[in-house]
Amino acid sequence: MPQSALFTGIIPPVSTIFSADGQLDKQGTAALIDDLIAAGVDGLFFLGSGGEFSQLSAEERKTIAQFAIDRVDRRVPVLIGTGGTNARETIALSQHAQQAGADGIVVINPYYWKVSEANLIRYFEQVADSVTLPVMLYNFPALTGQDLAPALVKTLADSRSNIVGIKDTIDSVAHLRSMIHTVKAAHPHFTVLCGYDDHLFNTLLLGGDGAISASGNFAPQVSVNLLKAWRDKDVAKAAEYHQILLQIPQMYQLDTPFVNVIKEAIVLCGRPISTHVLPPASPLDEPRKAQLKTLLQQLKLC
Repeated sequence: MPQSALFTGIIPPVSTIFSADGQLDKQGTAALIDDLIAAGVDGLFFLGSGGEFSQLSAEERKTIAQFAIDRVDRRVPVLIGTGGTNARETIALSQHAQQAGADGIVVINPYYWKVSEANLIRYFEQVADSVTLPVMLYNFPALTGQDLAPALVKTLADSRSNIVGIKDTIDSVAHLRSMIHTVKAAHPHFTVLCGYDDHLFNTLLLGGDGAISASGNFAPQVSVNLLKAWRDKDVAKAAEYHQILLQIPQMYQLDTPFVNVIKEAIVLCGRPISTHVLPPASPLDEPRKAQLKTLLQQLKLC
């Protein structure tokens, strides 16, 4: 068991930047990586939902993982998303991430079949056993259709010492509270990170460790400054930043999936990148771009 929690703080789920022909835009992705590190983030998570992993082939995911790891070049910890519907592919991608030099992997539960609890436990144990890297679980029941309950997560943390944390992407303070109380009671160094911007403050208040949330791509300073204020015991200042984060999820309602919204927000906030997204996502139309700009201006983010 590690002596201190791994992968704490603000870890943006980095958007993968693509050229107009759907290829990895290395220059754009590199610039975004450099901007986020300069903003003071605590790590970077590649090939999550916002990284469009579900629209990519295994080989494309390997290419992006290798590029990201090389570009970050140990400046901050790198997490690579390796989960999917296919356990053999998840294991292969996890082993590739380890060989490529990742600091850890993030593994979502399979999301086509509903999977029995015994099979779900076996899946995560097989992935954890296939690498020596730390493993972060990824709970996103709105997309997978199946929740990783706190008791199940504790069973996994009991079972494998390299299962070290969770990204809990769920719009429920009660779930976050139960995750923190159930798992951290037995494993104090188990990391609990929220996946929604507006739950960062709740997560910290409850004893959690930070966030892997989308606004880290276009407004990393808000979460970074909230966490700094919290660590400085300036709760009033942290609450000011929380007021901004409470409003940000309105933006994600502009389209589904909202990967296009995040990329347009990056541009509006000052980083000129390609906003191409992979189908079935599509470009954000002009009326919704205008709505996004208004929301960002109201929050003084652009």
